[in-house]
Amino acid sequence: MSFSVPHGDEYLDVDLPGCSVTVAELPGGDPIDVREAAEDAVADPHGEPLADRVDGDDDIAIVVTDVTRDAPDGVLVDVLMDELAEVGVDRDQVTIVIGLGLHGPMDEEQIEDELGEYADLAENHDPDEVVEVGQVGDVPVEVYEPVAEADRVLTTGQSEPHQYAGFSGGAKTVVIGAGGEAIIKFTHGPEMLSQDAVKLGTIDGNPFREAVETAGEQIGLDFCLNVLPGPEGFLAASAGDSGAVVRDLAEDARDALAYEVEDEYDVVISGVGAPKDAQLYQTTRGITYVVLSDGAPVKEGGRVVVPAVLDEGYGSGRGEDRFYDWLSNADDAESCYQAMLEGYEPGAQRGFVTVRSLRHADAYITDSEDPELVEECLMHARDHVADAVPMGSKVLVVPKAPKTLLV
Repeated sequence: MSFSVPHGDEYLDVDLPGCSVTVAELPGGDPIDVREAAEDAVADPHGEPLADRVDGDDDIAIVVTDVTRDAPDGVLVDVLMDELAEVGVDRDQVTIVIGLGLHGPMDEEQIEDELGEYADLAENHDPDEVVEVGQVGDVPVEVYEPVAEADRVLTTGQSEPHQYAGFSGGAKTVVIGAGGEAIIKFTHGPEMLSQDAVKLGTIDGNPFREAVETAGEQIGLDFCLNVLPGPEGFLAASAGDSGAVVRDLAEDARDALAYEVEDEYDVVISGVGAPKDAQLYQTTRGITYVVLSDGAPVKEGGRVVVPAVLDEGYGSGRGEDRFYDWLSNADDAESCYQAMLEGYEPGAQRGFVTVRSLRHADAYITDSEDPELVEECLMHARDHVADAVPMGSKVLVVPKAPKTLLV
């Protein structure tokens, strides 16, 4: 059986003769016109309309996602700017903050591509230039200074299945994307991530999500505009109170993105695609989203195969550096996992969930520009997908793993 899997901005055609192949087809849905859906969502929000939350003399911070996400932030910002103009907010009262977390900064070309006419209003978040605005337990909630100083804080982005938060988006874009190391360390540390309720697709009762939403309230997040990505295009938009927005889109996601796993497989081929497969840090989502899902389709000792470009190596940024240091210096997944249980610096959490997954199944990264890097980091490199799949294997293909709920 032949099939296609994402590889950068294109697709690889794969044929596995002699294997039993099942493709995880998602219910999906009809793609929306993002601008029209966003305008409708802002006109009918969860909670008060934006016009009732903002005064004409307010200084506004809009926190958007970075290049590791493929959210249509430029369109969403444009919709918000139209609404702000209606209440008398001028362009020069708005600062757009790119929520990097501990990822590397975006360059001028990337910012222009994402934000278009609003690129001149944008600046990269700096996790070292933060102001404490509250606490979650004993942990300080810090946020990038321009966000802390704004009269009103808005956010755009997408709500999609997320390894820790259940679904991304909402307050997470501000709390983590524009936050300081303390809250990132707390929410992404081994004590938090080893809890059963911290998992893909789970919101209610998820302590990670609860911490993020509490921190968002302390930061003063006023309004959220998010979209739901689907297999092809975007499927829905929602606006208003951030927690309600995430829950709204999560309900749509469970209808559109869930695939019921009915068996165990020798091999799972996990598609990631652009922009995430440009770097190993983000590519490992193709491993962890499969192994640590509720459906958990790959049998113990099996393989997860992820085609990826890796033209950016392991990635750039503080978090990516820490991820690479842990994996490249480890002898094996089990010893690395046990060492990381004792603690690690924020950003290294992607290494933690990766080695947690590698204790269950081997990972093969194929079709990459940097096979040496893959081999350095406890994974195996192969030239092509077919080279990583033993003859006679029972195979599940998950074409877009980061946008799939395996249940």
